[in-house]
Amino acid sequence: MKFIVYLMASLFASASLWAQDAATTAASTPSGGGGPAALAAQYATDEPASAAGAQAVTLLKLVLSGGWAMVPLAFLSVVTVMLIIVYTFTLRRGAIVSPRFMSTADVFLKKRDYLGLLAISARHSEAIARVLQRTLDFLTKNPGAEFSVIREIAETEGGTQAASLQQRIVYLADIGMLSPMIGLLGTVFGIIRSFGVLAKNTTAPRPMLLAAGVSEALVATATGLVVGITAMAFYGIFRGRVQSLISDLEIASTHVLGLIATTYAKKREQAARVTVDDDF
Repeated sequence: MKFIVYLMASLFASASLWAQDAATTAASTPSGGGGPAALAAQYATDEPASAAGAQAVTLLKLVLSGGWAMVPLAFLSVVTVMLIIVYTFTLRRGAIVSPRFMSTADVFLKKRDYLGLLAISARHSEAIARVLQRTLDFLTKNPGAEFSVIREIAETEGGTQAASLQQRIVYLADIGMLSPMIGLLGTVFGIIRSFGVLAKNTTAPRPMLLAAGVSEALVATATGLVVGITAMAFYGIFRGRVQSLISDLEIASTHVLGLIATTYAKKREQAARVTVDDDF
C-alpha cells in the first residue's frame, strides 16, 4: 500500500514539472503563426554567418600569421622536397655497382689488361669504377709494388666513396634538426609581440588578445615540426639504402681485389721465372 502511494506521488510530481517546462517553452517561442518556420529561418540566417567565419581563415592567412620564421621554413621545405627527389633517383645500385661494368672488369682482369680496364674505368661513373681507376693507376705506375700496398690503396678509395655516400644524405638530418629550432624561435618572437600588444591595448579583453597572439605564434612551431619530421623520416629511409649500397660496394671491391691478387701473383711468378732463366 505504501509503495502504491509513493508511486502515485512520483507520477504527480513528474506531471507538474512537465507542465512547467511546456509553459516555459510556449512563452519563449515567438507569437503568431509559423513558430517552427521562424526557428528554421533563424537557423538559416545563423548558418551562413558561421560558414563565412570558417572561410575567413584560409591556408594562406594561416601561413602568413606565422611571421618571419615562415620564410626560412618555406625555403627549407623546398630544399627538402628537392633532396628527396634527387636521392630517390640517384641512390640506386646501378650508380654504385653495375653488372655490365663488373662483367667487363672480370674479362680484362683475367686477361691482365690493366691499361685497357683503366681506360674503361675512367669513362664510367660508378663508385666501383672509381675504386678500380685509383687502384689500377697506382698498379700500372708501380708494377713492382707489393699487393698489400695495392689493397690499401683500394680500401682507402672505397672508404672515400662510402663516406661520400653518407655525406650526401646528412643534409636531410641537418634540416630535420634545424627546422623545429627555427619554428620555436618564431614562436618565441610571436609570443613577445603578443605580450607587447596586450600591454598597449587596455580596452579589449586581455585573454582574447593573448589567445589570438599565441595561436598565431604556434603556427611557426607546427610548420617547423612538419618540415623536420618529414626530413628525418626520409633521412632514415635513405640511410638504410646507403648502408645497403656500401655493402654492395664492399662485396664488389673484394671480388675485384681477389682477381687482381690472382693475376698479380701469376705475373710476379712469371717475372721471377724469367729472371731465373736469364741468370741461368
